[in-house]
Amino acid sequence: MGKRVLILSASVGSGHVKAADALARAMRERSDVEEVLCDDSLDHTNILHKQFYSTLYKKLSEMLPEFLGWWYETSDDPWVADKSRLAIDLPQALPLMSLVKDFRPDVILCTHFMPAGVISWLIANGKLEARLGVVVTDFHFHAFWITRAFNWYFVAQEDDKIHMEALGLPGDRIMITGIPVEPEFAQPVNADAVLRRHGLQVGRPTFLVVGGALGLSPATAVVRQLLNLDRDFQAVIVCGRNEEMQDDIVQLVKSRPGDFRVLGYTAEISELMAASTMILTKPGGMTTAEALARGLPMMILDPIGGQEERNSDVLLEAGAAVKCTEVTLVAHKLRRLIDDPPRLERMREAARQLGRPNAARDIARITLEEPEKRPVIISKLREKVLRKRIAEGT
Repeated sequence: MGKRVLILSASVGSGHVKAADALARAMRERSDVEEVLCDDSLDHTNILHKQFYSTLYKKLSEMLPEFLGWWYETSDDPWVADKSRLAIDLPQALPLMSLVKDFRPDVILCTHFMPAGVISWLIANGKLEARLGVVVTDFHFHAFWITRAFNWYFVAQEDDKIHMEALGLPGDRIMITGIPVEPEFAQPVNADAVLRRHGLQVGRPTFLVVGGALGLSPATAVVRQLLNLDRDFQAVIVCGRNEEMQDDIVQLVKSRPGDFRVLGYTAEISELMAASTMILTKPGGMTTAEALARGLPMMILDPIGGQEERNSDVLLEAGAAVKCTEVTLVAHKLRRLIDDPPRLERMREAARQLGRPNAARDIARITLEEPEKRPVIISKLREKVLRKRIAEGT
């Protein structure tokens, strides 16, 4: 009989949900899976708890991004931060616990730390027998992702694993798979056909400008900069469901119909990435993973403090991105890149090296085919030892 797989996300932004959807597709492809349930864990808590996670994050990103960065850094306290978070989450999670027990999963994958903490607590306290995989959806392992019971961690890069081992987590349970993306990002694309379909020319530098999933985007200001770029290029602007921004940009570029295509929501983002020279966007975890899966270098715009800054660090260190500390630098930096094709190719190769287009299938394979092991459970005594080691820097 096939395995029953439960995949839990949280609608805090779109990345956690998209990663969960990619995992669900990979699981449903397999003959050794009986049933897959993919769900938003915040739908199984009360409305105030859901707003605390989803609405509060969006408001802070819009109004107090500096505070969000400060909070991210100060709360990154291993073996401490997860306790305060669990004290908030557990009292609200009874409906989520009921969902888990009713579904009777063999394997649970969590793409957000909130459900991971709840499931870990159930396993550690003998209330659930299932294998838990925690799928980290950024390029930095924050202390909030620490759980006291788990079978696997799936992380984006080697640095995460080294850091986690230093925190006392066993390295043989930490898998460097990358962040799960949809299978389209692993499939070949006829880039010339994509460009022609959108009325664009083959052979011109093509810039893809993507608005943020939360509506937080400097895209309009970027387009103003592109209008001042004195080099040959064409650009695709993806505004998502931000109709006001789309209308403003359409008006801005109406005098240059051959150089700009302005789109709203599109299901073609994988194809557009494959056909582009560079993506100009905020470095959210999922957008970054998708671009890297396509080997697409990035111009980093206005990263939110915290995880987006950490994602930026990874890209810049690898040579897969450039960063604009001010939007006024966009035209200047693009001009230098257009004039230096070898540098652009080096950036593209660096992005390819970081990309993990098959992450979702790799995670499915590991969780379903690896011989069963007992979960790792961090006891209170073990936690005290680990905290002492961290405090002493040993």
